[in-house]
Amino acid sequence: MPDARWDRRRWLVLGVIGLAQLMVVLDLTVMNIALPSAQRALHFTTADRQWVVTAYTLAFGSLLLPGGKLVDLLGQKVTFLAGLIGFAGISVIGGAAVNFGMLVTARAGQGAFAALLVPSALSLLTTTFSEPRERGRAFGIYGAIAMAGSAAGLLLGGALTEYLDWRWTLYINPILAGLALTGAALLPSGQPSRTRSRLDVTSVLLVSSGVFCLVYGFSNAAAHSWDTPSTYGFITVGAALLAAFAVWQGRAANPLLPPRIVLDRNRAGAYASMFITGAGMFATFLFLTYYMQQTLGYSPLVTGLAFLPFSIGSAAAANLSTIVLLPRFGPRQLTAFGILAAAGAMVWLAQLGPHTGYATGVLGPLIVDGISLGMVISPAISTGTFDVAPQDAGVASATVTVAQQLGASIGISLVNTIFAGAVASYLTTHPTSARLTGRQTPTESALAHGYDTAFWWIAAIFAAGALIAGAMLPRGPLVPAGSPSQAVDEVTTAQAT
Repeated sequence: MPDARWDRRRWLVLGVIGLAQLMVVLDLTVMNIALPSAQRALHFTTADRQWVVTAYTLAFGSLLLPGGKLVDLLGQKVTFLAGLIGFAGISVIGGAAVNFGMLVTARAGQGAFAALLVPSALSLLTTTFSEPRERGRAFGIYGAIAMAGSAAGLLLGGALTEYLDWRWTLYINPILAGLALTGAALLPSGQPSRTRSRLDVTSVLLVSSGVFCLVYGFSNAAAHSWDTPSTYGFITVGAALLAAFAVWQGRAANPLLPPRIVLDRNRAGAYASMFITGAGMFATFLFLTYYMQQTLGYSPLVTGLAFLPFSIGSAAAANLSTIVLLPRFGPRQLTAFGILAAAGAMVWLAQLGPHTGYATGVLGPLIVDGISLGMVISPAISTGTFDVAPQDAGVASATVTVAQQLGASIGISLVNTIFAGAVASYLTTHPTSARLTGRQTPTESALAHGYDTAFWWIAAIFAAGALIAGAMLPRGPLVPAGSPSQAVDEVTTAQAT
């Protein structure tokens, strides 16, 4: 008979995990609004400022798979605590930065510790909640935090910058980490893998350098052009290194990403859905932030408040989808419909004009987008970590986040480059709409054209994602491999397709 005290403690464990996840997700966006203040304080150039954000995502995405493997080798609790303490400590260094190099180094350190913290947190969640009903509730709450945290980071970043100082966007992390550490005693020990395996250095070098080159190349495209050697060269090398990594995983004695994890059709579909969702969601955040500040003239705090409908809608949908809808319908209908609805929200946003207000042109699609993506993220996380062997829990958890981080980096870079090209093209074809002040300055009409073009492209990305999710994800509810219901489900799926 299960221990009632442990049943209660498990939800406290979820609170500890949720705080850690909130801290990591906040740092994906909290520095965005604080960047102008940090730039003035540390005197770095406009060309360099992107690295304050990119340093975090580069280290995070590049080290996630090795971090997930360390979780499996060293144990969940050890790696969780190490990641939590390290993230808090390096945040203090970043907050005290006296120059650009110190700030960027600290941001990269945050990404490295996040790459250890996130897979250990998700692995703890996966092993702590195994009963289907409770697992759905737990993943619903976790997904709500993941969805709402990104938008909340914009609000928190604006409030801290406006009322305290930009450095508090980093100093807030030790406070959150301290709250999480007070409940660390509740965490299960999370024993290391019993199998005698080691960290494969070749795999680590291939995947880390491959992800780094790929993300760097796409990030470079946003500041330069696609035909710049530093853009296509890094992208080509990154793709080649990742292809070599995939081949090596089938031959390595201790693969970093065992092929059995990604060759499972359900999990592969979940990873693809997370990639597409990350690409569209973070690109939307970027362009709506600029639209509200440049076109609508909102302050950083008001911009953050304007994202609250997204946060509320996504949090509510994440819980509803994982607790109620996923057990009934399964991930295919839920995820495909959610991504398709998000595409519709982007088509709506693509109607923005130079004088469109928030209430008439932004609020409605923002609510639809939040609800739609809330229906996707939590089920995708649950499916991507479902029915994995205990020794693979950390790597499977890391792969979910790798997909999202890669999608975010590539999506932002791709769509930002398209946006810049659309604005330049508009100014070329509408010369009377540009005013000269020593250089050509985009007008409201040119910017509106760029935003509309960007949102049309995001809509296309989401539409492609809906097709992929519909083709790859299982039609019915998730069932463990080898269960009697699996055979029935396979026959039904074969007949349907």
